Amino acid sequence: MVMTDRLFITFSLIVAIASGAWGKDPQDTIPIALKEIVLTAPVTPHDVIPVQTLTGEELQRLNSNSIADALRYFSGVQVKDYGGVGGIKTVNIRSMGTNHTGVVYDGVELGNAQNGQIDLGQFSLDNIEALSLYNGQKSEILQPAKDFGSAGTIYIRTRTPNFKEDESYHARATIRTGSFDLLNTSALVELRLCERVSASLSAEWINSSGKYKFRYRRVNPAGELAYDTTAVRQNGDINATRIELNIHGALSSGSWTFKAYNYNSERGVPGAIVNNVWRRGERIWDTNSFAQGHYTGYFGKFTTLNNIKYAFYRTHYVNNDDKQVKIDNLYRQKEIYFSSANEYVITDFWRVSGSYDFMWNTLDADVYGFVKPDRISQYLSLATAIDQKRFKMQASVVSTFIHDKIKGQQAPSDKHVFSPAMFINGYPLHNKDFSVRFFYKQSFRMPTFNDLYYADMGNSKLSPERVTQYNFGVLYDHNKSSLIAAARVSGDIYYNRVRDKIVAYPKGQQFRWTMLNLGLVDIRGIDLTGLLTLNPYKDLYLTVRGQYTFQKAIDITNPADNYYRDQIPYIPRHSGAAVVNAQWKGWGVNYSWIYVGERYNQQENIRYNYTQPWYTSDISLSKDFRLGQVSLRGLVEINNLLSQDYDVILNYPMPKRNFRFSLTIEI
Repeated sequence: MVMTDRLFITFSLIVAIASGAWGKDPQDTIPIALKEIVLTAPVTPHDVIPVQTLTGEELQRLNSNSIADALRYFSGVQVKDYGGVGGIKTVNIRSMGTNHTGVVYDGVELGNAQNGQIDLGQFSLDNIEALSLYNGQKSEILQPAKDFGSAGTIYIRTRTPNFKEDESYHARATIRTGSFDLLNTSALVELRLCERVSASLSAEWINSSGKYKFRYRRVNPAGELAYDTTAVRQNGDINATRIELNIHGALSSGSWTFKAYNYNSERGVPGAIVNNVWRRGERIWDTNSFAQGHYTGYFGKFTTLNNIKYAFYRTHYVNNDDKQVKIDNLYRQKEIYFSSANEYVITDFWRVSGSYDFMWNTLDADVYGFVKPDRISQYLSLATAIDQKRFKMQASVVSTFIHDKIKGQQAPSDKHVFSPAMFINGYPLHNKDFSVRFFYKQSFRMPTFNDLYYADMGNSKLSPERVTQYNFGVLYDHNKSSLIAAARVSGDIYYNRVRDKIVAYPKGQQFRWTMLNLGLVDIRGIDLTGLLTLNPYKDLYLTVRGQYTFQKAIDITNPADNYYRDQIPYIPRHSGAAVVNAQWKGWGVNYSWIYVGERYNQQENIRYNYTQPWYTSDISLSKDFRLGQVSLRGLVEINNLLSQDYDVILNYPMPKRNFRFSLTIEI
């Protein structure tokens, strides 16, 4: 273990012991106004299932460009970042793989049947009210059946209009500029259409050259210096727009919402820095659009929740590199989704629910010999919850039925997977300051269209990849006192086992690979999280947050492999983050620190594949003030304060020190 890892473990344990856990789900909080400072207070007991949450104000202070950046501050999360303002960003929870992570946007899960990965870099934080991460599943049994199936889920909730009696509209505009020739503008308008209906329209434009200096330094296996130069990152430009319409309605016995979303972008693909190649000819045009509706009805002891969605994703990929085969491909995805979840209260402490989801996906491409796959997925779930004074329990089971159809060929056999789960939370002491929790869950992920049908690579006989999870955790939540506004500390020990892991395997010819169910991965880890908020003076609030993750994720597929029992690629043993924030009379100072320990970029844990640890420090200064009825906020950010040279993914260098300046006006 290197010295930086030892120092980091010591620091993380101090933070975790002195701090408390991340906040509760904001759906379980109520606002309390105290002289222009808004706090949140719980009105329900602790979640049965471990949850980490960041709310709107916290997100704005974290110097995050996107949702993927903000997720770095959650324990047990690995973010793959391929560099640049528009670089692809995907998330992996507890080393189980990106495809095991569900992403739910305002109650409906985002999908990508082509490769199963959601690029979170495409989603802005400007209109986000809360960002939550659940390991296992959400602490509610009234949810779509599909939500019960993910090994871990990220919930994104956008801002909902909230008007005072004499208000009929809100408006907000933000402009940002900074390094990489960045120009980012956004606007939000909220209208009260009538007593029970409100609407919001959010729009954003981002443009950047994506050019930044980086240091390229490599050492050969003998320890001799091979390269050491400074260059400018090329082909990382982005020009993107986002527009989102939301309509919210209240009924005498429920509520409804409608959302329409469109994201358009043209961006370069910077590519890897290898063999002295500094510039790539790859470009991507994305058009992602969807419309979704949501209805919740309350009828005595019965509650129903229904969702419907249509999505269309268009991706145009071009590669004009002179030394490679020219590529100009167009991919089109369509999705239709319907969900009905229903809950019945049997007694004051016992509830049951049943849910049914239907999903249709299709993929078309102008690629020779493409089989145009068509998939129908059906999900049926049953769940129950018991909520006693000192004991809470949830159990669920979801059955998944998959039917594929392909053009001109025999489709693979239908898949049917049965996935149970159980969650328990108890309070062993007389008060509820201390709680103990445990969960067991089975989940799976279906092979994607690329896994099954991609030319010269797909394997239509693949089986689903299966995960078994065990988690044991404790939480201590200190009651509020005059000095301590909030203090929580939590720890979780977990064990995950991934079976039939889908891997790409060479067939013996160059550039010819196939997909096989070969992998077996053993994952053991510890998550520590903490929060401490002090109020030493009437207008002064100090908050310290910390999280630390230890993971031992090893490949145990075949004892004959050279990498048997080696750590799987890009999973650090040690990682974590710390945030210190101070608020005083409209002024705010925020310092955040992220650390990722040593990793290996290939399956064999040898010196040649070693990737160094990295850490970054970000700092920001903000000031809130008013001019009559207008609220303004100025923000100055310095990211990567110490100008560290680092790669999240090997040969994809990240930016050195960079700056952003923001001004927000709200009426």
